[in-house]
Amino acid sequence: MEFTETYKQTGPCAFSPNARFLAVAVDYRLVIRDVLTLKVVQLFSCLDKITYIEWALDSEYILCGLFKRPMIQAWSLAQPEWTCKIDEGPAVWSLLNTACIHVQWPKHGSKGVSFTKDGKFAAICTRRDCKDYVNLLSCYTWEIMGVFAVDTLDLSDIQWSPDDSAIVIWDSPLEYKPVLSCGSYDQMIRVLNHLTWKVFAEFTHLSTVRGPCAAAVFKEVDEPLQLDMSELSLSDEFAKRNADYAAEAYIQFRYDVMEVPITLPSQKPAAEKPNPKQGIGLMSWSNDSQYICTRNDSMPTVLWIWDVQHLELAAILIQKDPVRAVAWDPTCPRLVLCTGSTNLYMWTPSGAYCINAPFPNFSIFDLKWNSDGSCLLLKDKESFCCAAVPLLQESSDYSSED
Repeated sequence: MEFTETYKQTGPCAFSPNARFLAVAVDYRLVIRDVLTLKVVQLFSCLDKITYIEWALDSEYILCGLFKRPMIQAWSLAQPEWTCKIDEGPAVWSLLNTACIHVQWPKHGSKGVSFTKDGKFAAICTRRDCKDYVNLLSCYTWEIMGVFAVDTLDLSDIQWSPDDSAIVIWDSPLEYKPVLSCGSYDQMIRVLNHLTWKVFAEFTHLSTVRGPCAAAVFKEVDEPLQLDMSELSLSDEFAKRNADYAAEAYIQFRYDVMEVPITLPSQKPAAEKPNPKQGIGLMSWSNDSQYICTRNDSMPTVLWIWDVQHLELAAILIQKDPVRAVAWDPTCPRLVLCTGSTNLYMWTPSGAYCINAPFPNFSIFDLKWNSDGSCLLLKDKESFCCAAVPLLQESSDYSSED
């Protein structure tokens, strides 16, 4: 895996849908870089600090959310002189002309809106008279097609299905109703059939894993890297001065394959704090829908990977630090994750790997794939780098070194 040098960022970063460009927020500036060379191809100046970025599906337009104003500015890569500024109330706007649809009683300020993949329709959550509704909008005729009430107490968000044939809504955690795959406070996920909408699988996150178990259990370990310096002529002063440094600098990280039964590291939520972190706090499907990865917040250093096709646990990754972010390769069942350390972690059906970023003070807090799976964005608090990710040869043997 090859890494680029690091570059400055102060906010959101986003790959374009065509995988050619990377948009980076640097305070008031929107920097557009070429993905292959990371050279700056466009630079736009916004009116305030950028807090949100989103590309148009054709990768020609990009919008910036300036939530302190509140305001949205949009830019065109093909026509740098073209600009757009929106500072009105809730509405759906066309970037081709001045057509728009004003939305009354929006439920949320920064979520509760979902567009179909082709951009023809939008679904928006609204609430009036203590009742939740979904508004269906046409982005061709610019009219409201219909409004229907939904059976929720506190509608949390909305999403179109991948084929645009259905709309999924979910209630707040205070009202439990499982949909598709649902992570819950009871430390279980439930998977639903998309035709009957009935639960066909339940996966439990237990603190102790016992056999028989087909899953591979990987545990992150670190150990000093053994360097043979017996044949080197070093002065006593040099050896003493570097002894403490060497103990910390030459450490290698890897996965050990563990045997079951095994007790996983867990923690009890603080009883005196409201809304404690427990239950399923992270869940993500692989692009081919064969796997789901989950994190139970009662065991924040453990990542579970479930094989939905065989309805069984595929792997468990036990990290030294809490799992912060995960991302599936959009082209194959390959998962990357980060924990805020200088390491990048990867899992495939063949095994798990620890990869060290070549920057000693670069801690990985977030990561994203571009759409063709060839490039990975790694974010520190105030900088980022990219990594060229090669295709991995699949093997039947688990490995812990790369």
